[in-house]
Amino acid sequence: MIKDFEKAGLFGLGQPNETFAQYFIGKSYLNPICMESIGILNVTFEPKCRNNWHIHHATKGGGQVLLCTSGEGWYQEWGKEPRKLTVGDSVIIPPEVKHWHGASKDSWFAHVAIEVPGENTTNEWCEAVTDEEYDKL
Repeated sequence: MIKDFEKAGLFGLGQPNETFAQYFIGKSYLNPICMESIGILNVTFEPKCRNNWHIHHATKGGGQVLLCTSGEGWYQEWGKEPRKLTVGDSVIIPPEVKHWHGASKDSWFAHVAIEVPGENTTNEWCEAVTDEEYDKL
């Protein structure tokens, strides 16, 4: 059995992600690192878990940065090929880019998600990444 540290890395597994569960396929966990002037969260995905396609909107600034801390996962922008993610990888997601991220089929995956400050920032949750799309990875 994999220990929680190996699943979630340095920042810990946290609590089940019940608030956003409707936008995920599979189980995920959130462990807030900092929520004062900038949102920084450790997000852990069980194998095969992924979030829906989504967009970080902003009229100025905004977007998201992912720092991969444990396991293996995937990141994909709409209309582009998926990118395999491993420990030490980073992803800079500009605002207004439709994308998804999550674990690989056979590995837990954790990343630190940093919400880039901006003006009029919102998240738009879109359709799920289907099993058919995901199984092609």
